[in-house]
Amino acid sequence: DLAITVITAFLWLVSTFTWAKALADIKVSTGASIIPGIDFCEAPGTTCRFASVTSMKTLNVSVVFGFLNMILWGGNIWFVYKDTNL
Repeated sequence: DLAITVITAFLWLVSTFTWAKALADIKVSTGASIIPGIDFCEAPGTTCRFASVTSMKTLNVSVVFGFLNMILWGGNIWFVYKDTNL
């Protein structure tokens, strides 16, 4: 049980960091900074502007809950360790 709990906590940590990095990449890839890289926007006589931003609050909340769940699994390691006869 102890080994499974440690592995699960570690994998939860890794996956939460991975999701947080992916979310940061999504925000950069869909932000206003992409306008200069669009060929059509550099054509003479055209004007490109960034009109709206999609709310990413729920995605941010998912990252926070991922870290909270990892803390929960980390706390469980202590209780499983206490009940394990080594």
